[in-house]
Amino acid sequence: MLTPDELVRSAAAAGVDVLALTDHDTTGGLDRAAAALPAGMTLLPGAEISCSVQVSGRRIALHVLAYLFDRAEPRFAAARARLRDERANHARRMVERIAAAGHPVRWERVQELARGTVGRPHVAAALVDAGVVPTVEAAFTREWIGSGGRFWLPKQPPDVWETLRMIRAAGGVSVFAHPFASARGDTVGPEVIVGMARAGLTGVEVDHPDHTPPDRERLRALAAELDLVVTGSSDFHGGTGDRRVLGSESTSRESYEALVARASGAAPITG
Repeated sequence: MLTPDELVRSAAAAGVDVLALTDHDTTGGLDRAAAALPAGMTLLPGAEISCSVQVSGRRIALHVLAYLFDRAEPRFAAARARLRDERANHARRMVERIAAAGHPVRWERVQELARGTVGRPHVAAALVDAGVVPTVEAAFTREWIGSGGRFWLPKQPPDVWETLRMIRAAGGVSVFAHPFASARGDTVGPEVIVGMARAGLTGVEVDHPDHTPPDRERLRALAAELDLVVTGSSDFHGGTGDRRVLGSESTSRESYEALVARASGAAPITG
């Protein structure tokens, strides 16, 4: 995995002029990334928040991107701290199960690859590093640590409605990350996105590596109907075997400016 300053340098080399740093449930890398910004490059501070929604008796995991919120706002800061602890414990238990099945994956190696807050992507990177699977994508299947997989374990993330309220109360804006990425597990239908829009959702991530052309078309039409900002992201994690290319998907200048205009908790950081 790349450190925040390594990520900034890689983004600059790829021609990215505005980089969003949205680590899972933490803002711990933002200061280091900001310090590494070259002249003319902008950092959009944020975090990817793990949450869930109840649909027809099933609890479906979601990710909401929170941008430009006040990092010091106590309620949201406490929620992120709790999520980080839960993510680390969850990842460690998965590693223990994988190791117990005879696969050469060690918790210490997962921590080394993470270089900070540990989550499931780092377990996937460790599986690649150990030669157990060829790519990160292969790790996120039912054979390994994909949703419902052999070594997957359920979590109890916060409700999406509470997550949206916390982001808004901290002055941030919210974007529903990869909503139709069915390869990752169960997804929600348009009715949930309608409900999220009514609850204060700012935007929806349309251009994403895990969205097919029909997915993108449906999401773009839904965003227009609900007056949601359309964004894009490579969702680059920087791990060994990550098929996602930094800068391969992007957000329009118009959408970026719309997000900035609607936020009050923080501002973009310019090098």
